[in-house]
Amino acid sequence: MKIVARAQMFPTEDSEKVKQAILNLFPDSEISSDGNEIIAKTDSAERFKEILRNHRIRDTARYVLRSHVDGNATDFKINKQVAFVSKVSFVEGSPVLGSIEVHVESDDINAAIDDLAPSTVEVTQ
Repeated sequence: MKIVARAQMFPTEDSEKVKQAILNLFPDSEISSDGNEIIAKTDSAERFKEILRNHRIRDTARYVLRSHVDGNATDFKINKQVAFVSKVSFVEGSPVLGSIEVHVESDDINAAIDDLAPSTVEVTQ
């Protein structure tokens, strides 16, 4: 699984805080900066999975990740301010101060989503 998180920086934002917001979710990332954008790349989602589990939002995350699958990848957005305090809030649309855009790619995207956000609902047939 390959994860790329990126966030646009606005003139009013502190670049260190934006970087920290990303690192709070993906602490093993390699960080780079491309002008007004911070880009983080990692193969590890352990902290992100832990946050989803601890805040009991795995089913919500699963829904968001599954609803944005395109081929072997999924894309979603996370609120920057919420990520700064090590929490996850999914965003739709374009928030005023932008968001952290996350791209997850895997040879088996469904298995990757199952790993990131396993269902908490038992399916009976």
